[in-house]
Order: sequence, then C-alpha cells, then structure tokens
Amino acid sequence: MKKITLICLLFFGSFSVCQSQEWMTSLDVAKSLAFVQDKLLFVIWEDTSFQEYPVLIRNEKGVAVVDDLFSNEWINETVWEHFVPVIISEHNYAELYNDIKDNRNQVYIDKFNDDSIKIMDINGNIINTTVTYYDYLDIVKFITKYALNTSFLKTELTNYKDQQNFNTAYRLASKHIDFAVLVNDDVRPEIVKLSNYYLNEAESFISNDDTDPLRQKLELQRIKQTLVLGKAKKVIRQLKRIDISKIDDSNQTLVAFLYFTSYVMLKDENNASVWRSKVSLVNLKKANLIIKNNS
Repeated sequence: MKKITLICLLFFGSFSVCQSQEWMTSLDVAKSLAFVQDKLLFVIWEDTSFQEYPVLIRNEKGVAVVDDLFSNEWINETVWEHFVPVIISEHNYAELYNDIKDNRNQVYIDKFNDDSIKIMDINGNIINTTVTYYDYLDIVKFITKYALNTSFLKTELTNYKDQQNFNTAYRLASKHIDFAVLVNDDVRPEIVKLSNYYLNEAESFISNDDTDPLRQKLELQRIKQTLVLGKAKKVIRQLKRIDISKIDDSNQTLVAFLYFTSYVMLKDENNASVWRSKVSLVNLKKANLIIKNNS
C-alpha cells in the first residue's frame, strides 16, 4: 500500500527536484554497508550521473516519465530503502576491468561497460547481466525485481569475506543455489548464474593433485542449478552419466536429493521411491520448494 500511495503521488505532479540523500562514491565503503544491511548494490558509472537519467513509472492508472532518476526524491528514498546506491568513479575502471576480463563472458563485460544501472552483490559481481532494450527503465518493476534481502547468505558471506578458499567459495555458491529457490521466478535464473561465479572460483582452488570428491561436489552443484531451474529431465540425463559406484560417500546425500526431486517433478513415483528413504527431512523441504516452484 505504501508503494502504491507513493507512486500515485508521483502521478499527481510530485516530479520536482528535491534535496535528496547523496549516493555513495566509494565502492568499498558501499560494499561494507550493503554487507551490514543485507542489501545489494545499486551501481552506476560516474559519467552517467552527470546527465539526466529518465525512467518510467507505471501502475494501473497509467504511465509517467520521471525526467531524472538522480534528482527525484521518492525514487532516491526507495532506492536507499532497498539497496546501497553507489556512483563509481571512472578512475576505478581499469582496476575493476582487470578483475573480470579473464573470467567473465562478453555479455557480462558489455554490461560492465554500458551506462545502465548495475545490481551487484557485496563482492562486486553484477547480477542483472541480461541485455535489455527499452526506451525508459520501468523503475518500480526494476526495484521490485532486485530488492532482495540477503540475510539468508550472511554466514557464508561472512566466511568468504574473512578468507577465500575452496570451502568458502563452494559453500557460498551452494547457498546461492538454495537462495535461488526462495526468490521470485523472474530473478531466479540470475541468482543461479551468480552462484556459478563462486563455483568457478572454488574450482580455481583445486590443484591437479586434489581428489575426485571435490570435483564431484562442483559437478553435482551444477546439476543442482539445473534442477532449481526446473529442468528435471536434463538432471536425470546428467546424473546417469556419472558412475554411481564412484560417488564419494560425502556426496551420496546430494545425489539422492537430485534423483528424488527430479523423479517427483517428472511424476515418476516408482523411481522416486527408490531414493526417498535416503533424503533427509531438511532436503525433503528443499525438494518440496523446488517442486512447488516448477509445478
């Protein structure tokens, strides 16, 4: 109701330039604040902030264009309520680009380079990497989509913040996959993609001398990503390519979860029953959420 009321005020002429809370200008400080407040970052390049950034306000009464995202008081307050907004100096470009140029695809790099708003996690990973084409950004729809409370990830984020290694990156990736189950359908694929950055990082810590169980863990988490996105048939195909006799004991629980959930989604009770007794109560709850999301 509060959001609807404020939007209506915008429609009735509250488009004036107001004294608004200034956006942050230090990415590192913004990351720290977002971590404390369990928020994502709302990011834009400095050069873009020097010009008007028109956005769209849309509701059941119609559509209106706000001339400038940065000077509208309601938008500014709403952004601060759900995100930590930060303007990145162009002087930081080279350092930030060097961090991603060798481990991100071209779509990600194009998003990094463009003038659009970027939603980042506290580690600086862009979430909204999909290229979109529009005359004006529907700002309410955009905020609603990405206004995520990240408290669910707090423990794993804290451990990763303290030290980056295989375990912290892997557990943060796994937690993001679980988080993807809890968010809205329209943002779920992007959270799954975010989890993949951390899986790739975890993989970078594995040397040639490391044992198969670690590589199995990564492979099974990637299959779990597919499951969360509702592709049960693909999950079964992927699992059947793995020699079950070579699954490490530490990974048996996850294998049972993947098989069971996939077969239930496919309404194959005969095969699901084979795995049901091997799935813990906690994983049964996770399975039910995934099944509900994709029913």
